[in-house]
Amino acid sequence: MKKIRISAVSYTNTKPFIYGLQHCEIIDKIDLSLDTPADCAQKLINHEADIGLIPVTGVLDIPNWHIVADYCIGASGAVNSVFIFSNCEIEHIKVLQLDPQSLTSNNLAQVLLKNYWKLNPELIVNAVDYSRSESAFTAFVQIGDRTFGKKNDYKFAYDLAEIWQKLTGLPFIFAAWVANKPIDNNFIIEFNKALKYGLDNRNQLIEEMPKHPNFDLEDYLLRKIDFEITEDKKKAMRLFLDYINLL
Repeated sequence: MKKIRISAVSYTNTKPFIYGLQHCEIIDKIDLSLDTPADCAQKLINHEADIGLIPVTGVLDIPNWHIVADYCIGASGAVNSVFIFSNCEIEHIKVLQLDPQSLTSNNLAQVLLKNYWKLNPELIVNAVDYSRSESAFTAFVQIGDRTFGKKNDYKFAYDLAEIWQKLTGLPFIFAAWVANKPIDNNFIIEFNKALKYGLDNRNQLIEEMPKHPNFDLEDYLLRKIDFEITEDKKKAMRLFLDYINLL
C-alpha cells in the first residue's frame, strides 16, 4: 500500500501528536516529515504531502481542503507561545516586524492590530533579524519554542490568543490536520487513534523532554494548548479567515 505522506510542525506543542504517530502501528503506513509551519502548508499546496498539520491561513491556498482529524493546535485564552514582544506599550509602536516562520500568527497580529487595538503600524516582512531592534518603538511577532521563558525579557508581551478571545469571545485554532485530497476513512480512524494515544501519554512524554528554564512545560502541554477541535474553534477559524479577507 502506498504510504500517506504527512508533514507536521516540529515544535514542542506538536510533540504529543508526533509521539502518538511514532508509537502506534500507523507509523508503518506513513511517510512523516517534520517541517516549519510555512513548509507544512507549502508541501500541501505543492502536493508534496497528503496531510499536513498546517497553519489555518494555509487553507486559503489549497483547493478542496478538508480537516481530517479531531485534534488541532488551539487555545482557549492565553497560549504562552504566540506573542508580540515590545519595549513600549503597543499603542506607541511604529513598526512591527513579522515572524518569518508563521503566516497565521502574522495575520492574527494584523487582525488584532486593526480590530482590537485600532492601530496601523508599519509592517516589516523580511527584517534581517526580525526579533531584534535598536528602536524603542519597534515590536515583533514571535511564535513557538523560541518564545519559551522570554516574557520577562521585554517590558510588554502580548499573548495573541488571549487578545483574540477578548476581541471575539472565542478560542483560537492555530493549526489543523488538513488534507488536499480524499483520504480513506479507515486510515482517518487509525490516524485519530494515534493522535489520541499521544495526547493520553503527555505526562510520560513531558518526563522524557528536555526542560526549559523559566518555562512550565507541564502547564503548557496539559493546560495552555487546547488540542480538541470543537464547534467554537471551527467558528473561530471561519471568523478569522473572514477577518483576513478584510485586511
